Amino acid sequence: MMEFLENTDRELFLFLNGLNASWIDPVMKAISSFWIWYPVVALFIFLCVKYFRKKFWIPLVFAVVCFAITDQTTNIVKNNVKRYRPTHNTEISEQVHTVDDYRGGQYSFFSGHAANSFGLAVLSLLFVRKKYYTIFVLIWASLVSYSRIYLGVHYPSDIFTGAVFGTATAFLLYSIRNKIFCCRIE
Repeated sequence: MMEFLENTDRELFLFLNGLNASWIDPVMKAISSFWIWYPVVALFIFLCVKYFRKKFWIPLVFAVVCFAITDQTTNIVKNNVKRYRPTHNTEISEQVHTVDDYRGGQYSFFSGHAANSFGLAVLSLLFVRKKYYTIFVLIWASLVSYSRIYLGVHYPSDIFTGAVFGTATAFLLYSIRNKIFCCRIE
């Protein structure tokens, strides 16, 4: 059963990674960079100030905690699971499309980009609760996550697990916020 899942994951990766075009390469590289976070974080800060006024710092503190948990957990898990990235997997590395020969670190399971972006996206949409923001931030997190497959450094299962972990962390932290503050902050 595990072999079937691994083969399916690998085949799906090769298919999705193979959907590439030279004109999209710089776009996906940019989406995967840290710079793409700045406008999203700036928008979240703006909305926190707008909707939470003097208590704007509360969602921001929870967002920082969420990022710290997702980022550090992914690194711990990667270094313990030691699943090679597609670019480091000798069985398929020659078939992997890369951009500017970017290969990432040695291990892939699970994706820090997916965990971090979905953690921020879900936690922030729980606080902001505006339809336009929800759609925007979920599309952003999905693009950041897909860019990791496109660049050849994560399997779909790495992305899925990261997205689920980030989402679960966001819901857990939001429920803790509810227990601490007993009601919505508005």
